Amino acid sequence: MALTIRRVERDDAGAILDLIAALAHYEKLEPPDAGARSRLIDDGFGERPRFEAWLAAENRMPVGYAIFFETYSTFLARPTLYLEDLFVLPEFRGRGIGYALFRKVASLAVERECGRMEWCCLNWNSSALEFYKRIGAKPLDEWTYLRLLPEQIAVLPETAKSPPFAPEWT
Repeated sequence: MALTIRRVERDDAGAILDLIAALAHYEKLEPPDAGARSRLIDDGFGERPRFEAWLAAENRMPVGYAIFFETYSTFLARPTLYLEDLFVLPEFRGRGIGYALFRKVASLAVERECGRMEWCCLNWNSSALEFYKRIGAKPLDEWTYLRLLPEQIAVLPETAKSPPFAPEWT
């Protein structure tokens, strides 16, 4: 097995999009549609990339990837490396590819002086949860993961209780 892990380049966009679709199928979700695929390419390889991606290839065949970006911790006054996706095709699991990808991303967090590295995992994904447990990751039981979708954001002024004052937005 000749395993390589390298930063994704624009020429790899098709391979990354295929792996993202494979992750969506694995998670029983709809894969990105044509518009989302186009935005992924723009957001990953545009003038101001919104995320970074690394590709794992076995004998030059793309078999896994990691996508991450930085957030910021005001309490630590350091960036946090947020791992959005870590995925290896099911038929290539158990060979250490996921661990190698994870170690690469973790080493980048250290290199960039991040105060921490975070990610989330689906509750039903027992193999991933066991993997993270084996490497020493701890679940954040004291935090609740929350989300607003665009249609919910659009109605915030109508549904949120108004403050007792009228702020001036600049």
